[in-house]
Amino acid sequence: MTADHRHESDSPALRTEAIEALLVEKGLVRSAAVDALVERYEQDIGPLRGARVVAEAWTDPAFRARLLQDGMPAIRAAFRDSGGFGDNTDSHVARLVVKENTDTVHNLVVCTLCSCYPWAVLGLPPAWYKSPAYRSRAVREPRRLLGELGLDLSPDVEVRVWDASAEVRYMVLPQQPEDTDGLGVEELAAFVTRDSMIGVERL
Repeated sequence: MTADHRHESDSPALRTEAIEALLVEKGLVRSAAVDALVERYEQDIGPLRGARVVAEAWTDPAFRARLLQDGMPAIRAAFRDSGGFGDNTDSHVARLVVKENTDTVHNLVVCTLCSCYPWAVLGLPPAWYKSPAYRSRAVREPRRLLGELGLDLSPDVEVRVWDASAEVRYMVLPQQPEDTDGLGVEELAAFVTRDSMIGVERL
């Protein structure tokens, strides 16, 4: 993937730090509260949430069918009792569409216009997901891009690219790794990576 050569003062990370510093200085937010929120999305909400969803789909065919039919309602219903998805962090997603990888189809998620991402399920998006290079090349030359990211697909595997928007977010349901039949949800969730749910990795 080609490098993004924007001036470092244009970096979203630097702008975010500047805004946070200003809000803290004016007493509108506490730095500790911001840190706690970031940690929650990095460690507690996602991608661990998404990994649990994938593992549940691998072990429960009925849930898998509901997930592929209409993602967010299926997720909310399945995890309501556990409290894992009982808050309002998914309210920003009008619709979550889950695309299933198979032996002959590989799905890749991108947002070409901005960086729409199902953060309520997958946590904070990686920096490369928001980069202009990824956003353009994922559509123009997805197979070559995946190869540069370490995923070499067989020519007989079709690559399908799904472009997210404010109205629709996408998530990939990766294939279950071999020799993992019989494992429980928690054990299976440990195999699932954020990148596999974006589609730049196969398990």
